[in-house]
Amino acid sequence: MTTKTSITRKSRALGVALTPKAAKYLEKRPYGPGQHGRTKRKADSDYAVRLREKQRLRAQYGIREKQLRLTFNEARRQAGLTGENLVELLEMRLDALVLRAGFARSMAQARQLVVHRHIVVDGQRVDRPSFRVKEGQTIGVHERSEGMEPFQVAAAGGHAQVLPPVPGYLEVTLDRLQAVLLRRPKRAEVPIVCDVQLVVEYYAAR
Repeated sequence: MTTKTSITRKSRALGVALTPKAAKYLEKRPYGPGQHGRTKRKADSDYAVRLREKQRLRAQYGIREKQLRLTFNEARRQAGLTGENLVELLEMRLDALVLRAGFARSMAQARQLVVHRHIVVDGQRVDRPSFRVKEGQTIGVHERSEGMEPFQVAAAGGHAQVLPPVPGYLEVTLDRLQAVLLRRPKRAEVPIVCDVQLVVEYYAAR
């Protein structure tokens, strides 16, 4: 089981905050974990740089390698830039949109809310975090779950200070715990830290 400590260490190792708590640690200790975290490392190989960027992308969405590879293959088949397609497809996952809408504080919490059947899409319960939301679909909270404390906190805007602003591809009515995916996300709007071209190069070389 992933612990809060291991998530913080992973955040420091990858140089990207995976939770609000990890963001605070990164402000205090903006270097890798362990006794050698502050020491200057020798230059990484091209492979190591690409691998780390791929791991950063995986970690921010909390997905397995197989899931990322499948999404990459789908992105490569689509018209346009593969890297941008990849991020856009990942961002249309239900757990990602639950987080962007402000219904959860972290990707892990968003995923848990979906798995526990608290989230609905167009009024129907969905328990798959990887569910691909389509343009025009409405994401909400099941009526039996609305009174739960996490959702009451969310509806009151309790996560606003730890989350990026709601992106333009979402229309959110927070007090009603509803969000509509207006259109396909654009890479420039997606609040993740990643050089997607390095991810493309990683997979292209394998």
